[in-house]
Amino acid sequence: MKTVTERFLELVQHNTQSDDSSETYPSTVSQLDFGKFLAEECRQIGLSEVNIDRYGYVTATLPANSDNATDIIGFFAHMDTSPDAAGGPVKARIVEKYDGADIPLNDNLILSPKEFSHLLNYKGQDLIVTDGNTLLGTDDKAGIAEILTAMDFLLKNPQIPHGKIRLAFTPDEEIGKGVDFFDVPFFAADYAYTIDGGEIGELESETFNASSLALKITGKSVHPGTSKGVMVNAALIAAEIIAAFPPTETPAHTEGYEGFYHLSNITAEVGSANLVYILRDHDHSKLKQKEQTAIKIAENINKKYGYKAVEYEIKEQYRNMHEIIKDHMYIVDKAKNAMEKAGVVPLIKPIRGGTDGARLSFMGLPCPNIFTGGHNAHGPYEYIPIPSMEAAVKVIVNICRLD
Repeated sequence: MKTVTERFLELVQHNTQSDDSSETYPSTVSQLDFGKFLAEECRQIGLSEVNIDRYGYVTATLPANSDNATDIIGFFAHMDTSPDAAGGPVKARIVEKYDGADIPLNDNLILSPKEFSHLLNYKGQDLIVTDGNTLLGTDDKAGIAEILTAMDFLLKNPQIPHGKIRLAFTPDEEIGKGVDFFDVPFFAADYAYTIDGGEIGELESETFNASSLALKITGKSVHPGTSKGVMVNAALIAAEIIAAFPPTETPAHTEGYEGFYHLSNITAEVGSANLVYILRDHDHSKLKQKEQTAIKIAENINKKYGYKAVEYEIKEQYRNMHEIIKDHMYIVDKAKNAMEKAGVVPLIKPIRGGTDGARLSFMGLPCPNIFTGGHNAHGPYEYIPIPSMEAAVKVIVNICRLD
């Protein structure tokens, strides 16, 4: 059977970035092609009920080999990589027995423990890195590789008893659309896990509550030589709005359970401007306060300029999955025990982000999140220790096994 490393290095050769500007689902053809590849991989290792639907969702089944199971367990990973950095061609390499020193990625970029101190946790281990020109794709091709390797292992070791296991690989998670069309009743699992976390040991049943905020600014553009008392510069209004948000409530200033306002996109000229924010908080009432702060800022601008200079739209993106999982904590305990049996120390903490599992939980499928082992996702400094991937495979197997 393929090792998890071999499988991962094969998967990252597929450029599967999602595209937030696309009106199709999945948002890129490459994801649909990748889904067909994964469906064939599922068939090759011997999984049954392999299906890829018109939305690109790949599902498959590992049939039960024991009558003692009471639950059907699911595992999820997403096919797309982030559009935040170049997605390919990925040129991955293995740094053998990392010695704790700087790792030159190319002539311009260095992966250094001075900047990323967690590198030192992996001295003596083999690491997979990029050439510094693209992301690596651990988020979430590592999750896919780990799930497939675990299923392959169970199929080749039928003496390990397990119940029915369901798998799903989803598109467009990185742009917040990962389960827009996912059929939970068809999937027919009692609960599931996303394999989409970071460092080894991560186990998460809490996410942010999340909203998006779009601000459309309309200025008054006239010739600057004759504009006194007439021009209203939309770009300057945009700057005024940005300055009105709390300066220390940004991702660069917050951690743990602290929420934030994050300016993710800006386009501006004299006549018009657009700002896009994401608003985040683990406490739903605090997220609503952030939404009200944003509305007040927009309304104050309109009052100041005497016309509707700013239009705003707020959309809910996902909710904190802990609202659902708190009533099903036995599935978190199951994952915790599976980690301990694999020699992994569980790191139970909130996600400063979201997963497909957050939305799935509110769709009736409780779904906490488990580590892949990756670090520095969404950029060229991304890396993953091979022993962390191997540990994730063991954890998945332990979750499945009945003995």
